[in-house]
Amino acid sequence: MVVIGDALIDEIRDDSGVRELVGGAALNVAVGLRRLGVGTTLIAMVGDDEAGAHIREYLSDHGVRLISSDAPRGSSRAIVQRAANGEPQYVFNEAAQKRSIRYSDEAREAIAAAGLVAISCFPFDVPAEVDALVEALGDARVAVDPNPRTGMLSDREEFVRGFERLAASAAIVKVGADDAAILYDGDLDALRLRLRGLGAAAVLATAGAEGATIDTKDGVASAPISQLDGAVIDTVGAGDATLAAVAEGLVSESPTELGEWRTLLLRAMDVAAATCRAEGGLLRTPESLADAGRGVNGS
Repeated sequence: MVVIGDALIDEIRDDSGVRELVGGAALNVAVGLRRLGVGTTLIAMVGDDEAGAHIREYLSDHGVRLISSDAPRGSSRAIVQRAANGEPQYVFNEAAQKRSIRYSDEAREAIAAAGLVAISCFPFDVPAEVDALVEALGDARVAVDPNPRTGMLSDREEFVRGFERLAASAAIVKVGADDAAILYDGDLDALRLRLRGLGAAAVLATAGAEGATIDTKDGVASAPISQLDGAVIDTVGAGDATLAAVAEGLVSESPTELGEWRTLLLRAMDVAAATCRAEGGLLRTPESLADAGRGVNGS
């Protein structure tokens, strides 16, 4: 697979102090796919600076190939603080707000060879970026997650136009309650139906504690959130883990019946729940929780 989108440093500030984790929605999906056994390339903007060195080392540790775009403003960074309800709030630096991706011959070759190309947290509100992406994709099979961030969003209506341009021909589109609230009128079910009407072959809709659905030509499969042992530590990365798990299933299993879609969704809910049992966006599985003390967990 190929994943296109953001890669950054999350600077987390809370009562315990300040610490940094390598993150970004697209990076989380790429690393998550690799942890699920899929060979993965990430196409993202990464600077030639200390933050960029951390990002490169992290991707190398996890076996993800990076094809980077130039970053004249340096690497992207998000300052993350907890709101009163426990949800993260993000403040992005200029590099993140003005991120740009261009496609080298190496990137185009990777896209052409991929069984699926996932796009997450992309600057859909910049028409030139969308034009370049569409041209580079060609006839690739695509998964799209809009993942808008209010601190990066400059033009909501343009973002919707760019996102829907990709969604109309996507193999699967992932949307969540936050996406519906930021980009549309907040009605997630209506958004799911809209995207199917535009032409998306499948729509994965995640609704937090209410679980998730996958809407396909075979019908609608639903699944509740998974109840695993241990407290929920951090919901950051839950949506990315869900997308990675579903995308892995599309590549390895290619579900064609509603029962197969539901089995895939149930597994994705297990992966998302496991990811919430540790800090940061690194994908976990229920099986890996027992080995949480071993392996590379980020820095």
